[in-house]
Amino acid sequence: MALKSLNQLRAFRNALIGARNWWLQKRFGLVLEGEASISLSSRFRSSARGDIVVGHQTLIAFKTLFLTRDARTGERRPIRVGSRCFIGGGSVILPGVTIGDHCIVGGGSVVFEDVPSGSIVIGNPAKVLRSGVELLPFGRLPVARENTRKLYKL
Repeated sequence: MALKSLNQLRAFRNALIGARNWWLQKRFGLVLEGEASISLSSRFRSSARGDIVVGHQTLIAFKTLFLTRDARTGERRPIRVGSRCFIGGGSVILPGVTIGDHCIVGGGSVVFEDVPSGSIVIGNPAKVLRSGVELLPFGRLPVARENTRKLYKL
């Protein structure tokens, strides 16, 4: 049977991501508040259950790394990611960081400090590029909806 569209695999993909999210909650004590999409290649290094909290409608892209133990002092510092955020591929979130609601972390960024709500941050170390941003679910910009309508003539 040949695939006519990759959308035929969507149910399988959703089941796989759901199983992964369940495993992350049971194995690492990750706290997922509502609906979250976490890439299969993301890595979480937590010291204790509940150290990493991910908000509702947040998307964590491929090859991201979350660390909750400070390598210098050995102390446990939890990480919190707000709702409607997008964490770009290859990003590293270091211990004790809080990422506010409606935030975008650019791909490859290293986040040392807290990110205020409604911000876009990029770089190493991550710096605020823009603030006052309002995002759709899973960190999509509102202009993405218009582009989708134009592309698919909805």
